[in-house]
Amino acid sequence: MPTGFAMNAPEVSPPPTVFDLPLRRLDWRDPLRWLALGWKDFIRCPGLGLFYGACFAAMGWLLLAVYENAPAYTLALSAGFLLMGPFLCLGLYEASRRLEQGLRPDLGSSLLAWEAKVGTMAIFGGVLLILEMLWGRASLVVFAVSFDQVPDFQGSLWKLLAPEHLNFILTYLAVGGVFAALIFAVSVVSLPMILDRHTDAISAALTSLRLCLTQTGVMLWWGLLITLLVMLALLPAFLGLLVIGPVLGHASWHAYRSAVGPPPRQDRGPAPAT
Repeated sequence: MPTGFAMNAPEVSPPPTVFDLPLRRLDWRDPLRWLALGWKDFIRCPGLGLFYGACFAAMGWLLLAVYENAPAYTLALSAGFLLMGPFLCLGLYEASRRLEQGLRPDLGSSLLAWEAKVGTMAIFGGVLLILEMLWGRASLVVFAVSFDQVPDFQGSLWKLLAPEHLNFILTYLAVGGVFAALIFAVSVVSLPMILDRHTDAISAALTSLRLCLTQTGVMLWWGLLITLLVMLALLPAFLGLLVIGPVLGHASWHAYRSAVGPPPRQDRGPAPAT
């Protein structure tokens, strides 16, 4: 074997990992820009947006109906609904993606957006389901510790917010805040990324977590905006979700597109000597 053969052999760099995926530097104004872009997408396909908005509102009405009959289970069910939201937004992500490509979005393609990535979506959904079960169990524990017996709120939210229930409300908000922050951190750009790229659920979740850990301030601002807008949308009998829900879904797509850069190209090293 010639002595110089090894020197002429091509050197192949290891494939890039999820930690090599570039994250763009975000500005404090970006979340407001995402909302403006989300509103623009909603205006361009209002019928599709109102369909998903109606689904969000229906979830709220169902939650209210459960509260009137079994308030203890409302807390656990609300956690489940908060986890269903990102998956329901898949159709809105698909619509924004098609608009970005100059295509006309339609309800059929948005409803089947998950079909091409069903395996990855299932794995990611399993992770969120585990978090939902833990959140639901924690909610029931907080409820059981706070009350000696199941209280009768008579379907009234004001009775729940009475001063004597302040410790319960603060404890529940603290526990729920921990789970909500964790779910937000691992999912804020995960599902749009899975829909848009050939990536696995763990890589998408780690990318989302990296984004929140490296640009915490901007992502906290984005999470606060989402929380405030959703809270405002709940006030008029959940009807605000008809518009705010789809606008936030479209805006989340633009958040992903702004924050996550293209995958790095693998360096295959110098060409082999002839």
